[in-house]
Amino acid sequence: MTTETAEAAQRALTGSDGIEVRWIMPEGFFELPFEADDLDELADQLVALAKQALPGADEEVQLQYAAMCAAHYDEFIEAGVQYAGFVNAEVDGVRCTATVNVSLMDLDERAGRNPAGFLATTMRHLGLGQVDEVQLPCGPAVTCVGNRASNVDGVLTQSGQDEPIWTSFIQVQIPLSNGTVLVLEMGTPTVEGWDVFSAMFAGIVKSVRLFDDSGGPLVMPG
Repeated sequence: MTTETAEAAQRALTGSDGIEVRWIMPEGFFELPFEADDLDELADQLVALAKQALPGADEEVQLQYAAMCAAHYDEFIEAGVQYAGFVNAEVDGVRCTATVNVSLMDLDERAGRNPAGFLATTMRHLGLGQVDEVQLPCGPAVTCVGNRASNVDGVLTQSGQDEPIWTSFIQVQIPLSNGTVLVLEMGTPTVEGWDVFSAMFAGIVKSVRLFDDSGGPLVMPG
């Protein structure tokens, strides 16, 4: 496997009630900007990202790619996404790609004293995929492995038209003691890269650590 761009780096976000989440992203990820002061600055940052991610493409394709990235930000806001990155890799001679998103969402008030069990039951009821409860270094979590239909923007297809595609994903939900849920998800439309990307994502999930507002380590009960 060969990858492009950044070295491994620690990432962090702070939710309500001062719980800080830290995790490590492996090398090779392009990261979407989330700290622009206004839309013009965001547009400039996305164009710069497109030039980095598609260095061999002409300017029109790069601009279209930047616009495609920008179109996802309403979805990011609605889903509480606070980190989004993607990696391009060559696996056994096949060009593959994967995305990783990290978000925070409110925990259902009905979760009770076993929020991981509640989340697992809910996901099984929704039929989202294969659901399991696991224990991570930071506490109990729920994993879901499945597939969903999505569309690839025409700027990235040979036909130039939007094309339907199946995306395989792994989602991990970690209930936090402040009434929120940390959600990490990896998705890839390239079957050839599944084993590599799922192993990579497992490393990201296992690297998650929680801290209080004084910097002390936290482990969720359960």
